[in-house]
Amino acid sequence: MQFGVVLQTNPPAWRTVQLAKLAEEHGFDHVWTFDSHLLWQEPYVIYSAILAQTHRITVGPMVTNPATRDWTVTASVFATLNEMYGNRTVCGIGRGDSAVRVTNGKPSTLKEVREATHVIRELANGRAVDYKGSSLRFPWTTTTSLEVWVAAYGPMALKVAGEVGDGFILQLADVDITRWMIQTVKDAATNAGRDPESLSFCIAAPMYIGDDWEHMRDQCRWFGGMVGNHVADIVAKYGDPSTGSGGTDGSGGKDGSGGTAVPQALTDYIRGREGYDYNEHGRAGNTHAEFVPDEIVDRFCLLGPVEDHVEKLTALREVGVTQFAGYLQHDNKEETLRVYGESVIPQIREHVTAKS
Repeated sequence: MQFGVVLQTNPPAWRTVQLAKLAEEHGFDHVWTFDSHLLWQEPYVIYSAILAQTHRITVGPMVTNPATRDWTVTASVFATLNEMYGNRTVCGIGRGDSAVRVTNGKPSTLKEVREATHVIRELANGRAVDYKGSSLRFPWTTTTSLEVWVAAYGPMALKVAGEVGDGFILQLADVDITRWMIQTVKDAATNAGRDPESLSFCIAAPMYIGDDWEHMRDQCRWFGGMVGNHVADIVAKYGDPSTGSGGTDGSGGKDGSGGTAVPQALTDYIRGREGYDYNEHGRAGNTHAEFVPDEIVDRFCLLGPVEDHVEKLTALREVGVTQFAGYLQHDNKEETLRVYGESVIPQIREHVTAKS
């Protein structure tokens, strides 16, 4: 299993760079950032500084979307960074949440996600692609290589991830839900004639090392509110599987085969949700996350002493997770990185002996 950290690009930018360097020093493989250009600073500029001051870490957005930038511009940014720093980027992409909603826009369609994934990947890998009626290619690169990982929750989005993604990003760390979603993505990949084991499976959730459970939960409750935005969209489309209520497509909470489309555990907790203020998005102390119960915080996040983290990461690895990316939107960033590097990651990594 690989390990990543997820940062917000809050000013000053050097602080983000500093945390990225610290993550690399403690053995993390990836540094991800939010990509919401009004709420935080522009991540791609900061990626260049991170890559210049590190040696092996891979950087990328968790996640970008097809709406806020032309797809060829996105591809050009990644290809340029790869040319400069040696193929150390990855593109996480989804329909869009805060980046589009803050500007009163709407999330992209899954068709757009599918098409953007193809265009960005082909161009950023130095290949020609058809785009708006023309065959396009970057004439200045032959060595760049980029994977595009698709973030998803709902059944149709999971299908897209399996059919076109190089990886799948799930922003929660509940073991049972993760098992269901990874299998759904693998089934979609298999049905599309792809090798499901060739995909990366990244679980992203807050990680907090400590023993004060009330404080840890309060610092990470925002995450349940953020996930709730996506779950609310799913319930609106597919209905609530626990009540049998129909979504806007009349599905009544069922998929095409007659099975439950969304795990009930993922939908139960949002019944108390009343609105959301994106000015508090991803922020510890978010007052619009008060509806999130302690049980959901514990299930969706990794909290507690080292042994609790190791136990849950082991369970996630056993259901197919290939990377855990920990959010650091709390008041214990450096210590969490240190303890992970010294005590958690060594227990999860594959052990290699010099002599056997």
